[in-house]
Amino acid sequence: MGFSDFHGNAETVAAIRQMLARDRFPHAVILAGPRGSGKFTLAQMIAKAMNCLEQPAGALPDFCGHCANCVQIGGADDLPARLAEAVEARENLREADRKDTRIFVQTHADVLIIPPDPPQMMVKVDQIRHLISAIYKRPAKARQAVYIFPESAFMKEAANSLLKVLEEPPAFATLLIASTNPGELLPTIRSRCVTLRLAPLPTSELEQYLAQGRPDWNSKTRALVARLCGGAVGKAICFDLETYTAARKDALVLLNSAVHAEDHSQLFRTTEDYRAGGEGREKTEQLLQAVYGVLEDILYLKSGASALVRNVDIVPELSGLAGLVDFQWIVSASHGLDEVHSGMRRNVLRSLSLDAFSTELEPETA
Repeated sequence: MGFSDFHGNAETVAAIRQMLARDRFPHAVILAGPRGSGKFTLAQMIAKAMNCLEQPAGALPDFCGHCANCVQIGGADDLPARLAEAVEARENLREADRKDTRIFVQTHADVLIIPPDPPQMMVKVDQIRHLISAIYKRPAKARQAVYIFPESAFMKEAANSLLKVLEEPPAFATLLIASTNPGELLPTIRSRCVTLRLAPLPTSELEQYLAQGRPDWNSKTRALVARLCGGAVGKAICFDLETYTAARKDALVLLNSAVHAEDHSQLFRTTEDYRAGGEGREKTEQLLQAVYGVLEDILYLKSGASALVRNVDIVPELSGLAGLVDFQWIVSASHGLDEVHSGMRRNVLRSLSLDAFSTELEPETA
């Protein structure tokens, strides 16, 4: 157990350990990388290394994984499960209390995880106010208090409040912000943080890792998943190929219906399954991600960059679509997906929104 369990990005991990060894770790760090690249996992490892009670012998700091601090911090390693528990606990409150309760995950007294608060899935100002109330108090059990943001989606007022903390941070606290897109953060926040980037693993290396982590998959499946996940280890190891292929099948219905506008019956049968509620929202998100992926592959094919295609198992169908559309159509489709995402935030009927997305891409008739 230790940093050696982190897959890929050896140079970034080594730099982190060297900063810890010199006691020169920044007060605020942005861990930037694609979804599934291990940003939250690495943040948890940093928190453990800072506060491990039984440091393993070695030239550079590490963590044991079994001392009281490591075990308690590690209680949040399965973040989706802890988030689900926190959301359920809030749902069980009285309505008056529920409205004023924000979501946090805390399995150690001095390590606080501040996730985007549902249903808007944004970090809210009340969460930052809670952080401010705690961050200037010395840690009770740890050498260093750690505050982790698993996502960098901040509401404007929350971002401005966080900036105040970054301007005068206490010496005994560290903030770790995981971000798939650091550009969405305020420039003033980025300028007060050190950015460490996590690059995706090469496809071949990820395939080798999957051969050990997912021996139930054959080589063809491992190769497909490695490409679909773009080198993201965390995403690959728990990738639900069945769910993805179902979403991709529906994505192809939407795009084919737009190109072949004669009959919408299959389109309407497909979109009818995308309903309101949390489950419907998740299913719609999966569909939209699949559409983005298919459009990206169509763009690669049209650009003569077929080696970059990720959905390698359906190249003939993608090539057929690529031959029927132009680059402007792909741009329009991308903008249309943005509109569907926007409509989801406004609770627009999902089936209607998806129907509109497809039909608005139909070629104009003379």
